[in-house]
Amino acid sequence: MGLCSRGSQRERDRERAQARAGGKGKTKDDGLTPEQRRERDAKALQEKAAKKAAQAAGAATSGGGGKGNNNKK
Repeated sequence: MGLCSRGSQRERDRERAQARAGGKGKTKDDGLTPEQRRERDAKALQEKAAKKAAQAAGAATSGGGGKGNNNKK
């Protein structure tokens, strides 16, 4: 009985793995050329850095009323 049920278990596991893989991950086919993708990513990084700098500037001017965890290493 063990051998027959193992085969169907493998098939079910393959189907489940394929279903999980199909829903996850990024697709590389977004219709952009590599140059366009680089420009898009650079813009996103600049926006992220500007947002982080704004938060840091806001935290520095607020008098440090937080919990004091800013010096973690």
